[in-house]
Amino acid sequence: MRTAVVLVTVAINAFSGIAALLHWKPILPGMVKAGVPETWLTFPIGTLKTAGAAGLLAGLLIQLPTLIAAAAIGLVLFFVCALYTHVRVADYTAQFFLAVFFLGMACASLVLTLAA
Repeated sequence: MRTAVVLVTVAINAFSGIAALLHWKPILPGMVKAGVPETWLTFPIGTLKTAGAAGLLAGLLIQLPTLIAAAAIGLVLFFVCALYTHVRVADYTAQFFLAVFFLGMACASLVLTLAA
């Protein structure tokens, strides 16, 4: 169960991180509404999501639960900040709800890793 949850968390954050690094056009309107500069898509947004996905995957591959936990904690903190950014400007568009889902997956990855 943990492996499946962590792999889904890896997949969604890798896709989202790479999309941000590439400044994928469909995510730009949500960034503007949330008051986030487009330049932040490269760093911190894309870099941190991609690094979190890489940390989770590396932890799975080398069977190091502490690495999985550390990467999951980083993603939890990232998405708490992302949600705060959206709430601050009352932006409850699709990107807000995606961030809720991503936060939930990062939390599930962390809890299942700590419970194992």
